[in-house]
Amino acid sequence: MNSLALMLIKLYQKFFTLIGYGSCRYYPTCSQYAKEQLLHNSFLKAIFYSFIRILRCNQLFAGGIDYPVVTKKFASPLPLSLKQPHAHRITFWFVPKNKQSFYVIKAFKTTN
Repeated sequence: MNSLALMLIKLYQKFFTLIGYGSCRYYPTCSQYAKEQLLHNSFLKAIFYSFIRILRCNQLFAGGIDYPVVTKKFASPLPLSLKQPHAHRITFWFVPKNKQSFYVIKAFKTTN
């Protein structure tokens, strides 16, 4: 189910966001929010939080920055090597919210 939902979001981001570009009241956009929820939460939890977010995306709410929150338990940190700088690319950051909840923040692409 996650892979199908992610594929639909990818199609939406590629084709349909061109129509209303820049009209989202939140950062990250609702589609990116749903994508991050699907990548890091269970399917039902991701759909629930994404639905709530879409309901808030109207003129009655101020909008602003609203990162997805996920619950994770980490066993051990990933070893990073300075000798191979491209071996582990960082695609997102987990920023602590409380003891086991984290904000998911997408890493920006950098150019060398």
